[in-house]
Amino acid sequence: MTSSRRILITTALNYANGPLHLGHLVEMIQADIWARFQRLRGHECHYISGSDAHGTPIMLAAEKQGITPEALVEKITALQYEDFKDFNIDLAYHGSSHSKENQTLAENIYAALKDNGDIDKRTINQAFDAEKKIFLPDRYVKGGCPRCKAPDQYGDSCEKCGATYDPLDLIEPKSVLSGTTPIEKASEHFFFKLPNYQDFLEKWLPTGVPQPEVANKLKEWFEDGLRDWDISRDAPYFGFPIPGEKDKYFYVWLDAPIGYIANFKVFCEKSGLSYEDFWRSDKTELYHFVGKDIVNFHALFWPAMLKSAGLRIPNAVFVHGYLTINGEKMSKSRGTFIKARTYLDHLSPEYLRYYFAAKLNPHVEDIDFNLEDFVARVNSDLVGKLVNIASRCAGFIHKKFDGTLAATQTEPELFKTVTDASAEIAEAFEGRRYAHAIRVIMGLCDQANQYIDAKKPWQMIKDPDNLQAVHEVCTNGLNLFKILMTYLKPIIPSLAERAETFLNTSFTWNSLETPLLDHTVNPFKPLLNRIETSQVDAMLEDSQETTKTATIDPDSWLAKKPLKPEITIDDFAKVDFRIATILSADHVEGADKLLKLQLDLGAETRQVFAGAKSSYDPESLVGKQTVMVANLKPRKMRFGMSEGMIIFGVGEKLFLLEPHEGAEAGMPVQ
Repeated sequence: MTSSRRILITTALNYANGPLHLGHLVEMIQADIWARFQRLRGHECHYISGSDAHGTPIMLAAEKQGITPEALVEKITALQYEDFKDFNIDLAYHGSSHSKENQTLAENIYAALKDNGDIDKRTINQAFDAEKKIFLPDRYVKGGCPRCKAPDQYGDSCEKCGATYDPLDLIEPKSVLSGTTPIEKASEHFFFKLPNYQDFLEKWLPTGVPQPEVANKLKEWFEDGLRDWDISRDAPYFGFPIPGEKDKYFYVWLDAPIGYIANFKVFCEKSGLSYEDFWRSDKTELYHFVGKDIVNFHALFWPAMLKSAGLRIPNAVFVHGYLTINGEKMSKSRGTFIKARTYLDHLSPEYLRYYFAAKLNPHVEDIDFNLEDFVARVNSDLVGKLVNIASRCAGFIHKKFDGTLAATQTEPELFKTVTDASAEIAEAFEGRRYAHAIRVIMGLCDQANQYIDAKKPWQMIKDPDNLQAVHEVCTNGLNLFKILMTYLKPIIPSLAERAETFLNTSFTWNSLETPLLDHTVNPFKPLLNRIETSQVDAMLEDSQETTKTATIDPDSWLAKKPLKPEITIDDFAKVDFRIATILSADHVEGADKLLKLQLDLGAETRQVFAGAKSSYDPESLVGKQTVMVANLKPRKMRFGMSEGMIIFGVGEKLFLLEPHEGAEAGMPVQ
């Protein structure tokens, strides 16, 4: 065990204009695994994140919803935190960049940059939407790339050739807001003199701070010399006003990374830590996890700002790629634009955490969420290999040995083989080579299962003379399971917690080489269920977004919920609609939308989960009659089995469809 380290890690602040999708989870899960591993090894490690609250998109999204930007940020920040918490992402603090602490720090750092001679002021021409009367952010102008001529590119960079440019350089630029051609309008802006730090950055980048491939890509910024960075925006804008200036605001990318410091400062005030130990001292460690799309902000602008302001520089910037689904970009029409909450409504977070880890390495590579492979790998590795070790041994321990493990250890060579792998696994975790760690761990799982297969305790138990040997074999098996679960604890913490409860112990890296002997374990309960393809299908169905027909009144319900593809009378005849009486309705712990209903169908009762929590108080539903699809194939959900579907009308909320008086439970509906 190495001496204890003091570590602070951050992930990029997620933009507060909408819900999270699975692409956001790649970074958050990668960082959480690394943080949990560090703590498992006995190090002090704090993981800070939050929401990015400023900018024109936030202002426009709030205006569209008829609420203030502050209200939108507060709502989205809370929703994002719930998603992270339910994915078992263990954050020390999660705030937003729109805070008093962040405003104070942003003003102080700006003053330091100014005092250091690193702020310049000059007049520039910008893209301006004359119809909307607003200066347009780069991403709100689209047109042809001036270098490769690719159409429909954003105003800051080309997705085809990677060129960067000014929005007004686009071929036939158009405002995303109005569709009109932007005009040029002069405005006075403030700039950070990034060229002052070219020598520093050129020496800093090759030291392995970002990955070598990232450092090589960033060299392109130095070819013609670094340029001053515009750190101001004109009103109307949602952000922090620049002190002493009228209608001028800090650009979101100035105050967003300062939010790392502000959020950590809030955490320190609550926990008694000194934030200066982590932001003004090289005795601690600082790491940023970010996506490849924002690496220039974190590996050029941000370290230069920190250097100018007299703050510490990150030890490393860990850059990851994008997420694809079945080999393609996420698509709403194909149902593969999967929101974090939609996933959680159908599947355990442990599945996704494990699958992402099995794909992640320290390189800047996109990873693919292949749904068929996802089901097969999780079922094979976690259920078929890992949990199988415990389930094959636990029953004998309780049935024959009063839940107590043997007092002696046999097969010390196999135990040593599994524990000796700890150095390689730790090195893989430290280097973010999670896929390699999992390959090693699953290889050890295979050896443990082969050992149990060879000993065959289910046959040995038939001979009373083998009782002690069975006791020892099962004790060996459960001790191997303990080691393997310890290795996997940073990746699948909830499963590890359930395994700790079963084995009546805590998994720590220091206790890897200490077997559980003459030790009482708790009765075994199933630790993890297999993924059913029906769960994945239901998740995709809930993620589907159909295209609206242009001729339909946009305010009509048909436009809000378009008709599905035509079916025949034969298709319709397959659906068995029945009258059902609601016997009970209860909240579902851990679910934001679901109610658990018990339905009387006359001859039988059914359990159904319905997404009506936001529309109905459970007590108000008891005794009501409604219509259900009675022959829908039962679907195993995270919260239990759903044995049908209730029919609701869908408006601004759900409306229960109730039959006329005289209808009886079980009656068919024609």
